[in-house]
Amino acid sequence: MAQATNASLMFYPQGDQARRLAALWMFTGLLSAWILLFGHAVLGFEQSWSYPLVAVGTAIAVQMLLEWVDARARGRPLRFAGSAANFANFMPPAIIPGLALSMLIFPGENLWPLAFAAALAIASKVLFRAPVAPGVTQHMFNPSNLAVAVTLVLFPTSVGLAPPYQFTENVSGLWDWGVPAFVLASGIVMHKSFTGRFPLIAAWIVGFLAQGQVRAWLFDIPWAVPILPMTSAAFIIFTLYMIPDPATTPIRPRQQVLFGLAVAGVYGALQVMQVAFGLFFALVLVCGVRGLVLYLAAARRSLSAAAAA
Repeated sequence: MAQATNASLMFYPQGDQARRLAALWMFTGLLSAWILLFGHAVLGFEQSWSYPLVAVGTAIAVQMLLEWVDARARGRPLRFAGSAANFANFMPPAIIPGLALSMLIFPGENLWPLAFAAALAIASKVLFRAPVAPGVTQHMFNPSNLAVAVTLVLFPTSVGLAPPYQFTENVSGLWDWGVPAFVLASGIVMHKSFTGRFPLIAAWIVGFLAQGQVRAWLFDIPWAVPILPMTSAAFIIFTLYMIPDPATTPIRPRQQVLFGLAVAGVYGALQVMQVAFGLFFALVLVCGVRGLVLYLAAARRSLSAAAAA
């Protein structure tokens, strides 16, 4: 996990730690306001208030446990110890997936599937890693997305996704447009100021439109039907806050474009095969393939270095 701290800086164009921390805190603040202040109190989210408490609490506990294990194994200080600032800056990577899972997953009255998802999201950062530079690894999967996909597969009869209508259930009139507009504007500010992932987002949107029209032509359905999901706040959240994860997506613009188009293509194929929850599974599959490519590239570098030596 110590390597993850250093590696994460590689995913920001200027390698600025203060900029990375600002992005994490901005993301944490947006999610907190979106889910706790507006979601549960105004918009009509149907999840219990216990959902964010369980998910965030589990994520923080697991992250602190893994950090303690890693620090003892390496003989280094705990990253959340030493000062209040260290402790505070250690929290966002756990709070973010905890809040996201509490918004996306709907396990009814059972809280343990939510706790499982939160624990898996944090543990995946340690379990599934790929080499991004000599001696440095980074987690392969978007933690929240992987946790959602695995939880839906393991508990198909007891866990589902939160209903998409809840994002605008208690609002009407201009607010039906205002809520998605707020999500869109906040996401644009985030990526413009901190992540440099606009090529990926643009490629994903273009790819989504293209695969929709291809399916409409192949199956003789109205052109608007395959792209209706784009009108929902849930799609905007997925597009701006899940796909362009700086830690699990390419840095170079060309590779970002290929990544976004690949997710759209895999999603279209899953839709043809009538696979539910295709957005989440498409992202998991593409991230997995990218991780395999990183391993193969690392192996090739090792062979080249050995040959040169």
